[in-house]
Amino acid sequence: MVADRALRTLGRALRGRIETDAAARARVAGDGSHLRGAPLARVVPADADDVVALVRWARRHRIGLVPRGAGTSLDGESVPADGTVVVDLGPWDRILEISASGRWARVQPGVVNGRLQEAVAPLGLFYPPNPGSWRTSTIGGNVGTNASGPRSFRYGATRRWIRAVEVVLGTGERLRLGSRAEKRSVGPDLLGLLVGSEGTLGIVTEVTVRLAPIPPVRWGLVVPLPARVRLGRVATALAAAPATGLAAVEYLDAYSAAGLAAARGAGWGRRGALLLLEVEADRVAEARARVARIRTVLRRVGVAAAVRRFPGANRLWDLRGESGRVMDERLGERIREDVAVPPDRLDGMLAAVRGIARAERVPLHTFAHLGEGSLHPNLVVDPASPRAERIRAALYAAALDRDGTISGEHGVGRLKRSHLAREIGPVGIRLLRAVRQACDPDGILNPGKLYPP
Repeated sequence: MVADRALRTLGRALRGRIETDAAARARVAGDGSHLRGAPLARVVPADADDVVALVRWARRHRIGLVPRGAGTSLDGESVPADGTVVVDLGPWDRILEISASGRWARVQPGVVNGRLQEAVAPLGLFYPPNPGSWRTSTIGGNVGTNASGPRSFRYGATRRWIRAVEVVLGTGERLRLGSRAEKRSVGPDLLGLLVGSEGTLGIVTEVTVRLAPIPPVRWGLVVPLPARVRLGRVATALAAAPATGLAAVEYLDAYSAAGLAAARGAGWGRRGALLLLEVEADRVAEARARVARIRTVLRRVGVAAAVRRFPGANRLWDLRGESGRVMDERLGERIREDVAVPPDRLDGMLAAVRGIARAERVPLHTFAHLGEGSLHPNLVVDPASPRAERIRAALYAAALDRDGTISGEHGVGRLKRSHLAREIGPVGIRLLRAVRQACDPDGILNPGKLYPP
């Protein structure tokens, strides 16, 4: 076979590790989605020069390359197309440099988000993006999908916290984008374009991230919600309220909250849906005053229940991040979706989601980054079935009809690419493909992802 002959030449091109045995290929055949592929090999390059050599080899033999971190992506971003080579950057896990005074860190793409947090915490710093997978997902993967999490309510998604990247384009050329300067105005934001490109424009070999000072006071709060509360009113009221110090505004439906209590010992102390909040302050007295303001705002929108402190903000977000895994254990196969709408349209979107579940006669359970209008509907159905695709299409249409998006944070990957054109239109698709043509003229980087078929 042509591919077999090409693989025999790969060992002469690289100094890194090349694995073609069935076990190694199986380890990188899937990700957090239900999808799987059949790669030719798993490769761990020795360094950036090796990545350049690998891309040149792939161009010469017309073989696709699939960059991979921890494989936590949920829409098939890390799933290799059949007959491609997986470029596993998970072992590239060194923290290269930390500047406490400059508030930045330079890392390899395989550094796990949680490990970076641990490394910079003794310096009084933290890296704000905290996806639910922050204990396992890598910085390179976070860059690939522009990942976010609970704290993005205040701090924004990954794109906002990337100072610079080093990348090998699909042409085999090395490029550095960004700088350590606080601000730049040098034309279109090429760095921002790379973030969220899902490994289709280049293979990231190094990332410089911005860091922030750890707030002196961080309180996690748990608020029971009435059964018929209007969540859109809650979200918009909290977002508009001054001086609350809110860093996160999260939602768990009754099923999710009960599952975490039973399986992870959450100890919420009450059945029903919950609002999870994080408040930041410089002093304890200031935090207390901010909690009092939050209580006032919540009462105005019909939430009169007690606002309780939760022991440890990080513990709260660890539990929140376990929502998906607990549903895996309790429900098994399901659609794990990610759509977003303007917060003031949340109630209409939630009604539409419930209507879709009723029409399809499938159980529905939802958790959300409520403050940003970012919803994760979970519908219990075989995710590979035609029925599942019909449900996905209906969810995306409902979000777009409300000026929303088909992906708030998970990315597009393989699962959503056929729906992208409806969101960005034919001109947007043409521009997207033109960018790819410039960066990856042979289409060897992460084929079958992001771009519509």
